[in-house]
Amino acid sequence: MCFNDTAFNGLVGFVMRSMLAATLMFAATTGAQAQMTAPQIPGSTPKTVQTVPVKPPAMQTPSATADAMAKAERLSLQSDLAWVGQYNGAITGDVSERMVTAIKDYQKAKGGKPTGVLNPQERAALAETARKKQDSVGWKIVTEPTSGARLGIPSKLVTQQASDANGSKWTSPTGTVQVLLSRRKEANPTSAKLAELEKEPSGRKVDYTVVKPDFFVLSGLQGLKKFYVRGAFRGDEVRTMTILYDQATENTVEPVVIAMSSAFNAFPPGPQAGPPPRKTVEYGTGTVVSDDGAIVADRLVTDGCLAITIAGHGSADRVAEDKERGLALLHIYGARGLKPFSLADGAAKTSVDIIGIADPQSQGGAAGVSSLKAALASVGGGETAVSPPPAVGFSGSPAIDSDGKFAGIALLKPTHVAGPANAAPAAQAVLVPADRVRAFLQANGVNASGGASDAKASVVRVICVRK
Repeated sequence: MCFNDTAFNGLVGFVMRSMLAATLMFAATTGAQAQMTAPQIPGSTPKTVQTVPVKPPAMQTPSATADAMAKAERLSLQSDLAWVGQYNGAITGDVSERMVTAIKDYQKAKGGKPTGVLNPQERAALAETARKKQDSVGWKIVTEPTSGARLGIPSKLVTQQASDANGSKWTSPTGTVQVLLSRRKEANPTSAKLAELEKEPSGRKVDYTVVKPDFFVLSGLQGLKKFYVRGAFRGDEVRTMTILYDQATENTVEPVVIAMSSAFNAFPPGPQAGPPPRKTVEYGTGTVVSDDGAIVADRLVTDGCLAITIAGHGSADRVAEDKERGLALLHIYGARGLKPFSLADGAAKTSVDIIGIADPQSQGGAAGVSSLKAALASVGGGETAVSPPPAVGFSGSPAIDSDGKFAGIALLKPTHVAGPANAAPAAQAVLVPADRVRAFLQANGVNASGGASDAKASVVRVICVRK
């Protein structure tokens, strides 16, 4: 085969161009592989890099979005939804289908798209509406004075409050809304047992019950009113919050009830705010001070009684009290054979004899009068401590000095469960001096200076029966 110069030169150019193109393609391929494969250290295992696809926020479920919130925000969200009437459930901060449904219902009510996820504008509007609802009912967190329990109170709905040793009651002026915080003792309580006890009141029809190890909830109808009860216990003390409201007020009160249930803290940390609850039946000692049936006794023993009985004589009325000194004046009508004790002339010294009647459990059911010796010592606040403290049942007993004259009234002090660590121990029993007892009686028209000098013949057992 023969080639002229022109043909030969064209062939050489073609071959050169082909070789250059092949070289460039090889280099490009090698470079790409070098970028895709990281250089390896001899003897090492190649790394495998995995990529996880990120789900756009718009693709997340409402529950997942809520779950990503801080718990404090979820609590606030549930509370606000409850206040606007969309959420009816426990405010726990836990994500639930009920919570998502409430969000959707709120969005629909506002004319928005029910996505189940609030945008910033919707969340701000919800918070503002809830705040206005709270302001409209005067919502505030209070501490119940006798127990230290904390609860939320709609102060503009229930404007009247009263408290005694067994709890507190808030009511509206016409009684259409009532809130009761009660406390009592129960032997070996359980949530199930307490829930059953709360079902007993006549006319109470229960339509909702929750029983947990540490609390219980009941709701339904009680006569013409709706009721809601939430209770808890610690040891043998039971504390319950009961809300009663007319059915006509349901739209206003229902969101408040849910908020109150969430806010209720029956046993908050810290010292107990007041004395323990009084017993269902409590015994004390009284001193007859006039032949027409006047009896001086312990005010606390006779607090909150459905009935006061003077053993062997009949029913008595409490006609006066002295909160500062802790005394009560009882009156029994139509009784015969009473032997008043003279309270004249005596005064406290360094030791006394206390004449009283111990609790029947400590004397086999009997009602015998007994005497014990005690020393007196001045303590802070102008009080006089009695040591050792007399037995249960002796509270209200007369104290007799070494000359056999009246020295005062001995009172047992309620035991506080806890208190400040650096506080001085409180006296377990104190003496109300004779002159203060006489002043209390004289202020109530009783002259107690003309009786006998035998205290043992003048003391009586006081029995208080509570609910």
